[in-house]
Amino acid sequence: MSLYDEFAGLYEFTPDPFQRRACEGLEAGRGVLVAAPTGSGKTLVGEFAVHLALARGGKCFYTTPIKALSNQKFADLTTRYGPRSVGLLTGDNTINSEAPIVVMTTEVLRNMLYAGSTTLSGLQYVVMDEVHYLADRSRGAVWEEVIIHLPDSVSVVSLSATVSNAEEFGEWLRTVRGEGDIIVEESRPVPLFQHVMVGDRLYDLFATGDRGEDTTKVNPRLAQVARDDWRRMRARDHRAKRGQYRQPGGRQLVPSRTDVVDLLDAEGLLPAIMFIFSRAGCDAAVQQTLNSNLRLTNADERKEIRAYAEQKTSALAASDLAVLGYAEWLEALGRGTSSHHAGMLPVFKECVEELFSRGLVKVVFATETLALGINMPARSVVIDKLSKWNGETHADVTPGEYTQLTGRAGRRGIDVEGHAVVLWAPGFDPTTVAGLASTRTYPLRSSFRPSYNMAVNLVRQVGRVTARELLESSFAQFQADRAVVGLARQVRKAEEALEGYADAISCDKGDFMEYAALRRALTERETSLSRRKRSDRRDAAAESLDRLRTGDVIDVPIGRSQGLAVVVDPGIRSPREGPRPLVITVDRQARRLSLVDFPTPVEPLTRMKVAKTFNARNAQQRRDLAALLRDRTRDLPSRGGGSRDRSPAADDAEVRRLRAAIREHPCHTCEDREHHARWAERYLKLQRETETIRWRIDQRTNTIARQFDRVCEVLTELGYLEGDAATPAGGSLSRIYSELDLVAAECLRRGVWDDLEAPALAAALSALVFESRNPDDADRPRLPGGAVRQALAQTVDIWAELDAVEREHRLSYLREPDLGFAWAAYRWAGGASLEDVLDDVDLAPGDFVRWVKQLLDLGEQIADAAGSGPLRATAREAVKAMRRGVVAYSAEVDS
Repeated sequence: MSLYDEFAGLYEFTPDPFQRRACEGLEAGRGVLVAAPTGSGKTLVGEFAVHLALARGGKCFYTTPIKALSNQKFADLTTRYGPRSVGLLTGDNTINSEAPIVVMTTEVLRNMLYAGSTTLSGLQYVVMDEVHYLADRSRGAVWEEVIIHLPDSVSVVSLSATVSNAEEFGEWLRTVRGEGDIIVEESRPVPLFQHVMVGDRLYDLFATGDRGEDTTKVNPRLAQVARDDWRRMRARDHRAKRGQYRQPGGRQLVPSRTDVVDLLDAEGLLPAIMFIFSRAGCDAAVQQTLNSNLRLTNADERKEIRAYAEQKTSALAASDLAVLGYAEWLEALGRGTSSHHAGMLPVFKECVEELFSRGLVKVVFATETLALGINMPARSVVIDKLSKWNGETHADVTPGEYTQLTGRAGRRGIDVEGHAVVLWAPGFDPTTVAGLASTRTYPLRSSFRPSYNMAVNLVRQVGRVTARELLESSFAQFQADRAVVGLARQVRKAEEALEGYADAISCDKGDFMEYAALRRALTERETSLSRRKRSDRRDAAAESLDRLRTGDVIDVPIGRSQGLAVVVDPGIRSPREGPRPLVITVDRQARRLSLVDFPTPVEPLTRMKVAKTFNARNAQQRRDLAALLRDRTRDLPSRGGGSRDRSPAADDAEVRRLRAAIREHPCHTCEDREHHARWAERYLKLQRETETIRWRIDQRTNTIARQFDRVCEVLTELGYLEGDAATPAGGSLSRIYSELDLVAAECLRRGVWDDLEAPALAAALSALVFESRNPDDADRPRLPGGAVRQALAQTVDIWAELDAVEREHRLSYLREPDLGFAWAAYRWAGGASLEDVLDDVDLAPGDFVRWVKQLLDLGEQIADAAGSGPLRATAREAVKAMRRGVVAYSAEVDS
């Protein structure tokens, strides 16, 4: 009997053919890539790697992208193989780390590889669950680092969601890991049916064929509803233009969230996950169900829910639970509904996940982060809207995102079918949804780039030349090299077209390309002069904004803050964005201005008194100040547009020379001049495009290696590398795994934190981990005084110096430090209660815990990198002071 047959016998079901093929390839000594839909059972292949390792006396590391998944897999494997055989390493928890099976986050394995950990001894298999995370912009590089640096003797099991370029990814795996099987499974284990909810009715999205099967055509009844609604909207707009108003009583097509739950319950489509792309929207949906007295559970279920929730939260202090809104959360939970988003406390989220998996909680209102999280399938998935805020603008949901979200519908072994429901909205187009539902375009794109920490670790271990060669084997470079083939084909086609254009340009009077080049040079010179003038104006505008003081009344010329405003905070100047003064406008809005609002310099019109206690978040204070502003500016003279600026080209000698040369050229008198000029413009345009493509080919060839060279040049200039060796400062940098790793290392080297006490150190370090969800927040961050404020100012200055060095080397890795969490970190490390800390900052409990945990990670890294001096003891003291209450408990259950 083969090891696979022995393993398959442990299950009550027969594995699918794709699972069998993957397991047999693994048993034969090959690595495997399995790309399959959510819920298809691809983790069975990972569990077979565990079985193989135990049977062969070796080790298996099971890696996951998030700690919650690690905890879940640890629990599953412990149940099967016993606590002695399974360990856990997540940064927060270390349990039985020398066990033959160790579950860990991918970053932990990366750090072990760089450190040359003895725990790697005997490693035979590494399972990389959710390997498609390598596309993640902030963390994706870790997956490639692990795949590239694992010893050749280790077989890698890569488990991925369905991606449209799985074969390309598999080919790359073969180039870096050797022979491997690529197994792609397209079919879902549970069929998925697509619907649209209109008012109180559920329509099938697709039309039904003659034999009852779904087609790819939109349901004609749904299409008719869309046409009727479009006509009503046009008629309503027409009446509005004529001054008429629509009479009430029309059928409401947009369903309320309670209507959605009621309908799903009546149709037997619960449990369901409703994806709402905002935390506030999720919480509001729960509140609506409470207000409507919706109850989805019976008395026995409510009793079981309450008992489990009380047991899970029993370690938290009653005062903390009160701050966290525990009573209302428990009430909604008992009725069968809950939110699920990053703003929730991790223990609350874990409780919801477990109760939903048991079928006790019937509806979860979740942000899209749940689609990337732990195993939590449902019978139905509801999508509230087909657009979401991506941090910069409202963007449409992509086919890949739609597939991920709806992939949770249908529980294998429980449901015979899954259901995806999209809610109707004004202007709804069924064909758009049909396109999303029928498209399987979800390509995996590498986000890999060499970081400072990665570079110094690689150079220390294998030298710069070998490190460069290793990085050239990344998936990012593999994809870039493949793209070059297509670009070269474009160049060949363009060269053929240029030959044809040249014939049409030929002129009897003379060299028309020479003439066209003069015209092009004139246009470029005039454009350059205009651009230089705009740049001078921008510099002058920045200087004028720098001079603004609290109480200055200004006229904002453009933008959404256009009009009169009073400065209430001059703001902190950003090296990249310039001054950002906070103003109150005449319509009572608090706005942070930038250079975008001022194409020309600004001068105060007058001044007015602003109280030192003024709070821009207080609506009444804003109203009062806006009223004073209107009163103060009522008699100010109207500011006219002024005279038009003289063109900078009018007095430029080079412009005059070029214009004269054009007039004197023989082709200037040609009767077909403009005909030739049009073809010449096409020629020059295509020539420029072709040169751009050639440049792109050059840039994509050895892209990653060139980036690595620039990173090493920065590290050498700053004294972290000397040839193929790391300096003592480089040794410290090698222990800091942070987005702002170089800023942290430089602060460490310059002694910025040496004299700080534990709470102050926590505040200083927070600037290197925290990122505000709203960078345009009206309030200037509250900061501790004294040594902390000085340390934070030095940190920002160091970042500005490093940013300048990066620019010289054509890099842009280091974002500006964010001071928005410093006060919260200072207070928490100083022993303040959760209630007091959350009262002082605009943060959800879950966000607070997450940032503190990241701060704990950095604090431990600083303690490790600081050597034996007093800073090591202070860092450990700060970590100990912060690991308490909800943070300590969350480290155990995790998020």
